[in-house]
Amino acid sequence: MRPLRVRRGKSPGPRSVTKMSGDGRTRFRATKSAASGFTLIELIIALVLMALIASLMFGSLSMAARSWDGGEAKADEVSSMRQAQAFLREQIEAELPLRLKKAAELPLMFAGEHDELRYVAAMPPRVQEGGAYFFRLAVMRSGDKSQLVLERTIPDPAATANPEFTAAEHTVLAEGIAELRISYFGRDANAADVDVPGWRDRWDDQQRLPLLIRIDVKPVKGMPWPTLVVEPRRAPESACASYDAARNRCVGTG
Repeated sequence: MRPLRVRRGKSPGPRSVTKMSGDGRTRFRATKSAASGFTLIELIIALVLMALIASLMFGSLSMAARSWDGGEAKADEVSSMRQAQAFLREQIEAELPLRLKKAAELPLMFAGEHDELRYVAAMPPRVQEGGAYFFRLAVMRSGDKSQLVLERTIPDPAATANPEFTAAEHTVLAEGIAELRISYFGRDANAADVDVPGWRDRWDDQQRLPLLIRIDVKPVKGMPWPTLVVEPRRAPESACASYDAARNRCVGTG
């Protein structure tokens, strides 16, 4: 076996570094500068982009908040409208046909105009005082306010005329109401029974109730309410023990 020979000579030292000059030094400084951070222009562009993104996000959030608030306000309006209509339907359907027993021809305590309705009905069971009241449905205006109100007073069948609503208690059914229109379906008070029923802007017959009552409400803002058509459950000749069909008059009460 041949012995391993080790060749003597200079041991390898550190690698020599070639000096760069000209374009080489420039490329080295640019690489070193790019590795150390962003330039001022890049930082400005980044800040502008962040500001634009923040502005878009703020606008989107603001629009979403306005849409949410508008949706809640609309839901509250619809809920109030439905409650008011349900209350009016319940009351008018269960109208009490009281008559003025001291007045000539014993007229019903009922009056219908194109912009207001007066009738007798019972207070809801949830109200403590309860009992029968004479109601007036109308739009009450005071300054910039325009409210759909239901006034009430205690009826007096022994009176000779329907009571007035001076300083009467009232309940606000809706805010911001521009117009209230009421129509009445039935026969003409001065016509014979063969007269064809029709819609009228006022109800003049003090002996019979209308067959149907139509209520249209138009708010100051927004869409009009759905038309409410109510049929009183009482017969046209209610609260009359003796009714003269030939003259369409009540001649006696029980």
